[in-house]
Amino acid sequence: MKFVISYLILFLLFLSPGCIQSRQDLSSDLIRDEFIDDLKVRTFNYFWELADESTWQVPDRYPKKTFTSIAATGFGLASYIVGIENDYISREEGAERIYNTLNWLWNSKQGPESEDITGHKGFYYHFLNYDTGTRHKTVELSTVDTGLLMAGILACQSYFDKDTTIEKDIRALADSLFLRVEWDWAMNGQEHMSMGWYPEKGFIPAKWTGYNEAMILIIMAMGSPTHPIPDTAWDSWCKTYQWADFYGYEHVNFTPLFGHQFSHMFIDFRSIQDKYMKEKGINYFENSTRGTLSNRAYCMDNPPGFTGYSPDTWGLTACDGPGYTKQLVGQDTIQFWGYRARGASSCRVVDDGTIAPAAAGGSVPFAPDYCIEALMSMKKQFGDSLYHNYGFKDAFNLTFRDEKKDKPGWFDTDYIGIDQGPILLQMENYQTGLVWNIMKKNKYIVAGLKKAGFAGGWLEE
Repeated sequence: MKFVISYLILFLLFLSPGCIQSRQDLSSDLIRDEFIDDLKVRTFNYFWELADESTWQVPDRYPKKTFTSIAATGFGLASYIVGIENDYISREEGAERIYNTLNWLWNSKQGPESEDITGHKGFYYHFLNYDTGTRHKTVELSTVDTGLLMAGILACQSYFDKDTTIEKDIRALADSLFLRVEWDWAMNGQEHMSMGWYPEKGFIPAKWTGYNEAMILIIMAMGSPTHPIPDTAWDSWCKTYQWADFYGYEHVNFTPLFGHQFSHMFIDFRSIQDKYMKEKGINYFENSTRGTLSNRAYCMDNPPGFTGYSPDTWGLTACDGPGYTKQLVGQDTIQFWGYRARGASSCRVVDDGTIAPAAAGGSVPFAPDYCIEALMSMKKQFGDSLYHNYGFKDAFNLTFRDEKKDKPGWFDTDYIGIDQGPILLQMENYQTGLVWNIMKKNKYIVAGLKKAGFAGGWLEE
């Protein structure tokens, strides 16, 4: 009889409102976990399946076959590590791919020529041709894209630590590639690093001043033992910050969200501070959190009245768009754009109604609930129009009207490599801290951070 009463009590407890709620929470967590698992493996496959087998460089976009991107290759190198740790590929498979990539980069042609060339002074051209890996048309030798490539290379250097021939070769190649970059040359005798160089006309007048995606570029350049930039470079960088309130969030502003994400894909800023942030009483991780939340708040407010913006459908960053055209929307004429750095901050607002899933996807560590709910909502709302073989296509715009189609709205047909990377790497950092923890072991990253005046947290441990 005691057993019958016990089972009856358990049954009643199971039916109680609290237990029903816990079952709902469990179901919700399972759905969320399944979504994250699916998104990660699909996004990983963009890098794994689509790399150019002649050069092992990662496509700038797909399915349009235009050119490869050195920044996307940097993201791809770190993504292969994520693939190993999630059992998408074996360590041996990942090591072979990474060795092939680094070996090709090391042996590709460097020099001052304008044609049939891959890079110069350790830097690489922004976009490279398929098959040959040579400079695409007349694109620039890019400092920041080389920096993002080198970030992926340093991640490989620190991850592959076993005493096997291929892992020793990976470490040696990574070291050689990094030490070859003449960061000091790219300063061009100025206080701030140039954004790039053309063999036809020299350095680009525009320079890297803060705050933006080039944080990691400056940190690595300061940490180089062979071609370091001046120790004053970080103070010079910080002098150009724009601290302001935007939608109730005081922070160092930058308009598109990728500027709050790219360096954070590789460096864990949660417990370390430089002089500037110490005076503000926050760190760069919190700064990016505020940047993310203010971007969302702007989209929820939606001053222009674009279609579809909501608490779960938001996110402005650099992405594709419906095209360079104007349309009458209500009583207003709206200028739409193709690829552009969209965003919202106190500096400026660039918004034509185009939302990019990478905006929320790359900010997952900063505001996980808002970001993951947004990604899940976008997948649920738009299905195959937005979410397919390689995860999220680059962007969509529900305000734009395509006269050739019955339904209003525009959905991109392409995936873009530099938007795929933040989704995968930041989701992994949110779950496990994988890339952050790897980079904490890299002596060049640590040296650069310390030269820039960062202290506290894991730097002191």
